[in-house]
Amino acid sequence: MKNDQLPIGRRSVLRLAAGLGVTVAAGAFALDRFGPGDTAGEGAAAAPQGPPGAAAGPPASSPRLRPSAYRLQPMTAYAPATRPRALPPVRRRPFLSLTGVGRTMVLTFDDGPDPRYTPDILATLRQYDCRAMFFVCGEMAVANQDLLREMADDGHVVGNHSWSHPLVPKLRPSRIRDELGSTSEVVERALGAAPLWYRAPYGAWNRHSFEIGAELGMEPLAWSVDTLDWKEPGTGTIVRRVLDGAGPGVIVLSHDAGGNRSQSVAALRRYLPALLDEGYTVTVPRR
Repeated sequence: MKNDQLPIGRRSVLRLAAGLGVTVAAGAFALDRFGPGDTAGEGAAAAPQGPPGAAAGPPASSPRLRPSAYRLQPMTAYAPATRPRALPPVRRRPFLSLTGVGRTMVLTFDDGPDPRYTPDILATLRQYDCRAMFFVCGEMAVANQDLLREMADDGHVVGNHSWSHPLVPKLRPSRIRDELGSTSEVVERALGAAPLWYRAPYGAWNRHSFEIGAELGMEPLAWSVDTLDWKEPGTGTIVRRVLDGAGPGVIVLSHDAGGNRSQSVAALRRYLPALLDEGYTVTVPRR
C-alpha cells in the first residue's frame, strides 16, 4: 500500500482520481497481472453476512430474463472489434481493497436501485462530485432502469449483485449463471455495456461463482468496512463505523435497498463531507 498523500486541492484531486481511476488489490497475497502497468492481488474470501433474504423486488409481473448462453463467447463490447478485450482470470478470492492516487476510498451500495432511497444517495454523491459503485440486483434493476442510466451518467460504476440475492454456495452452477447472467443482461440493455464487477450476496463466494463471473467478464469485489446499515443501527452508528474504519484503500459496504435505508441516506450526508475534509479521495476502481 502506498503511503498517504494529502491532496493539494480536494476538488482537483477528486477530478484527477475520477479520471485516472484506481486499481483494486487484496493485500498480502501473490499478485496477478491486472492490465498494463496495473497489478491486483487476492484477499481472503469474505464471510457470509448482510441483510437476510433477497432485496425488496419489483412487482411480481416483472419478467425475468434467462440468458442460457449469455456471454459464453469472449466479450468485445469494451474495445474495438479488431482488438477484443480479454476475459479476466478466474480468482480464488474477491478483491478486498484498492491502491491508487493518494488517500483513496471506495463507497459501495448493494441491493438497489430503489426509487425511495437511491435518488437521494445519487444526489449527495453529485453534490460532492464523488463517484461510487452500485451493486444492483436484477429484480430491482429491471424495474428501475432509469436509475441505472442516472448512475452511469453520473460516472458511477454499476456492478452485478445477482438477480434475487440468493445464497450462492447453495445453488447449482446453472442457477448461478442464471442469477448473474440475467442481471448482466439487464444492465447491458440499459447502459450498452455489461458490468465489469460483481459481488456475491452475503459475501458468500464459491469456486463456481468465481468461474462463472470470469466467463461473464467480471471481477469479484468484496469490502473492507461493513457498516451493517441493514440492521438499522442508527445514523450516528453508521457514520462512526465509516469514519473509524476509514483508511487508504478501504472499500465501504452500505445498502440503498432491501429495507428501510433512510439511515443509510442520512449517514452518507454526514460521513462523505467528513471523509473529504480528512483528505480522502472517494472514487471508483479502474478495469
